[in-house]
Formats: sequence, structure tokens, C-alpha cells
Amino acid sequence: MYQAKQMGGGQYCFYTEEMDQHITRKLQLENGLRKAVEKEGIDVYYQPQVDVYSGKIIGFEALARWSHPELGFIGPDEFIPLAEETKLIVPLGERILFEACHQYRQWMDEGHDLERISVNLSAIQFMDPTIVSTVERVVKETEIRPEHLEIELTESIVQDSVQALPVMNRMKNMGIQLALDDFGTGFSSLSYLKDFPLDTLKVDRSFIQTIHENEKDRAVVDTVIQLAERLGLSVIAEGVETEVQLEYLRSRGCAEYQGYVFSKPLNKTEASALLTRSMAM
Repeated sequence: MYQAKQMGGGQYCFYTEEMDQHITRKLQLENGLRKAVEKEGIDVYYQPQVDVYSGKIIGFEALARWSHPELGFIGPDEFIPLAEETKLIVPLGERILFEACHQYRQWMDEGHDLERISVNLSAIQFMDPTIVSTVERVVKETEIRPEHLEIELTESIVQDSVQALPVMNRMKNMGIQLALDDFGTGFSSLSYLKDFPLDTLKVDRSFIQTIHENEKDRAVVDTVIQLAERLGLSVIAEGVETEVQLEYLRSRGCAEYQGYVFSKPLNKTEASALLTRSMAM
């Protein structure tokens, strides 16, 4: 029945063994996720955001990573939608926000010069009526300056401007920085850039991956960079994996990037070691 509904309804489906395996895995993941959220079993990893020209680490994006005790590593593409479906994303997202801000405060206390810590908000979190007070409380508890926290929003969040704009304005009034993630992959609208109080556009990795072989992707990247410059917005390219991609971004004036060409996402110990090495250079 659920399979038929997911396919649009008004039809029927026959039972298959794959359905049973899918349901069993989903139940196993859901039970494991509840325990992981309760017992803080989801780890926070950090991917450096880097200056294209100097190679200096400007900040980090906080990312959730989960290693299931029986199933092993579970990708965020699988467990984040499940967390949203079960509403576990609200307590999970709050903990990730707190840990990321706390870690940023620790790095600053150690003498590292970082502009920001970036944290993603899902649509479920963003629409939660307590989200602004939660962000405000975490900023106060971790004693970081609001302008050093960047909240990343997806296009699905900002599509409903009636609900999104008041929340975004309240965050901006606090001093929080706002970034539009995966720009160009959804129902992109230039009105987002005109009407919303954004600070940064993030160019999706899907455009970066084929930037050296696909003229249309190059055109999209060039346009986003130029548009952001005209609007006074920063641009970060995601998923940069090769020196060829990095050199292209440098030639087009894209100031910041993140990706495996510099570093994969790191746990807090590895990220701290990377910062220490970069200071010594």
C-alpha cells in the first residue's frame, strides 16, 4: 500500500522481497537513529572552507556523520531524510549546532583565526517555531559572536517566502550570516537574491564536477560568480576535487571553496591538527 502511494496512488503493487528488505532496514535505522540521538551517537565532522588565492582556512562547515553499531557507516543522504521524517532532526540539529559553535569557540581560544563556522538547517528545523530562540541561546551559551555563525539554507526552505522571510530577518537582526546552499539545483529564482537577506551563495558540486568538460556548467558557474559580485554576495564553490577545477575558479574570481582537493571532512581532532599545521606554515 505504501509503495503504491509513493508511486502516486491510484494503482497497486505486488509484494517483493526487496520491499521487505527496505522496510526492515528502515526500521533498523530508525530505531538506531533514536538511540544515537538520545546518546549523542552522531558525530560532527568539519570540512575546511578555504581562500582560493592564499590557501588559508577561512572557516569550517559542520557535517553530521553516523556510524551504526551493526550496519557501519550510514551516509547523510540516507539518515538525514529519516531524521526529518521522524522529527528527530530537531534535537539532532540543535546538538550539532551547539557542538559546532562550542568547537569554534575552542579554536578561537587557542588562537586560530577563523571567520566562521557554518551549520546546515533542514526545512523541518527552520520551520520549527523555536528555531530563532534556539540559535540565540546556543550563541550565548557558547559565547561566540553572532557574525561568526553562518546558517546554510536550502532552496526548498526559501521557496515559501511568507514563512521564510520573517525567520531570516530575525536571524539577520541577531547578526547571523545566511548562506543559500546548492544554489542552482532546485527551483532557483532571482527573487531569492533580491528579496532575502543573504550573505553567501554556495555553488553546488554538480556544476563543479564537470566544469572542465561541460560548457553549460562553466556558464552557470561564471554567471553565479558574476551575479553574486554585482549583488555584494560571497561565493563558495562546493565539491572541488581537482587542481584543474580550482584553477578555473581562481581564474573566474571565485574567492572561496571547499572540497577533497584540500581536505575531506575531518573529526574535531583531525581538524584541530590541520589548523595547527596551517599556523606553523
